[in-house]
Amino acid sequence: MEAEDWRERLAASLEGLRRLAVLGIGNELYGDDGAGVALARSLARSGIDPGKMQAFEAGPAPENFTGSLRKMNPSHVLMVDAANLGLEPGSIRVIDMEQITGAGFSTHTLPLHILADFIAREGCRVVMLGIQPRDLSFGEGLSPEVSTAVTQLKNYLKDLLTGNGKRTAMR
Repeated sequence: MEAEDWRERLAASLEGLRRLAVLGIGNELYGDDGAGVALARSLARSGIDPGKMQAFEAGPAPENFTGSLRKMNPSHVLMVDAANLGLEPGSIRVIDMEQITGAGFSTHTLPLHILADFIAREGCRVVMLGIQPRDLSFGEGLSPEVSTAVTQLKNYLKDLLTGNGKRTAMR
């Protein structure tokens, strides 16, 4: 049930997709906090047509990529970050924007809800995806659970964007 929930919610959130920008957010020096960056890197090497999707390794300062987003002109922006969701490590969730308004959601320079609001005003639909970390202590490398979640997300997005999935959001 858990796995289906994020897949269905993500597909619904990406309905009407023309071009997707993926902002991989996080700090790779803090273990699982690098999940979003790892996903962006993996997607960038996945062979998905750059006319359909571009992935940005935004790191701890995703606000620095607003110019790149403006040039790309995506219909949807998927922001992916490690998030303490109170779930099992590696769990994936689509997060409602109302849930990220609290200052405690993120350790990034600019709160993600402010960045999401700015991007939305540019005419993009913004979707936030969180991955439950296991370990955020100093040291590189993802835990096995989070690494598996990153691989699942990459494969799901690749199938969705190339039409190989059961349900495609591309129009």
